[in-house]
Amino acid sequence: MSSVIRWGILGTAHIGHSLLRAIGDATGNCVQAVASREWTRASEWAREFGVPRVFGSYEEMLASGEIDAVYNPLPNSLHAEWTIRSLEAGLPVLCEKPFTMTANEAREVAAVAARTHLPVAEAFMYRYHPIYDRVLQSIQAGDIGNVMAIRSAFTFRLPDHSNIRWSKALGGGSLMDIGCYCVNVSRLIAGTEPVRVAAIERRIEVDGTMIGVLRFPNGLLSHFESSFEQYGRSYVAIEGSEGIITIPKPWLPGSDFSEYTIKRAEHEETVRVPGADTYLLEVEDFGNACRTHASTRWPIEDAIANMTVIDSLYKAAAQGRRVEIG
Repeated sequence: MSSVIRWGILGTAHIGHSLLRAIGDATGNCVQAVASREWTRASEWAREFGVPRVFGSYEEMLASGEIDAVYNPLPNSLHAEWTIRSLEAGLPVLCEKPFTMTANEAREVAAVAARTHLPVAEAFMYRYHPIYDRVLQSIQAGDIGNVMAIRSAFTFRLPDHSNIRWSKALGGGSLMDIGCYCVNVSRLIAGTEPVRVAAIERRIEVDGTMIGVLRFPNGLLSHFESSFEQYGRSYVAIEGSEGIITIPKPWLPGSDFSEYTIKRAEHEETVRVPGADTYLLEVEDFGNACRTHASTRWPIEDAIANMTVIDSLYKAAAQGRRVEIG
């Protein structure tokens, strides 16, 4: 691999803009190419962001020899296919969340990654923010006693049903798009995997709203809500036997500073944490894995575990009963 990791981006999804800027800011990384089946759109995108090379197909870019790593922000239904095809072409992949459509697909990706000895990771950028290290330190210090429950929400109104997030064929749904964050942060805070889930949804073609509950082996419970139909809300609340920690901006904590509150009895403290560019930290972590063959901070097993919970939540919602995991 060259001293500078040359990235290729699959497609021109809007979310790619944030990664593109982060790659440009990360030492030893650059965006070399973008590939799209719509040449005109890709050319305009490349001119806007100063990307040197444009390819009229994904296959052409993967076979070009001009890139060293791939960012995959394609629709969810294409994540597994094009992550595997990139790995087969000898290229490490940072794949946008949700990692795949199912846990079985995630295992298939993992098998190819193991065979090719190439890094692959799921792009949950929020968890790189230092606020989470500080929150976990507060929990471990006993600031709220024993953690009993986690509550989280990620909702916003998306009335345009032509948006791909509403498409069943492309892997849409509120759980897949934003509820996956709530599942991930619950597992991060719990430090273990849930053993049982329950869920209820409001569904048209896909779940416009999902309310889920996770039970962890130590008795800790997690309740979350994801929705494209409701007023925008984002928060994480960690409830303990002696107090509560609230993170008001959990998914984009802030690049200047971020903060969370600890409330015990009548005392409330606001903890301010230095800001960070979570996309930049994610790119640097993945770039280090590409150079050194070290594991990324969250290995592919974490992505498989997250998809396992998502599979179980959809099953619970469809069957109207709780589902055991494992």
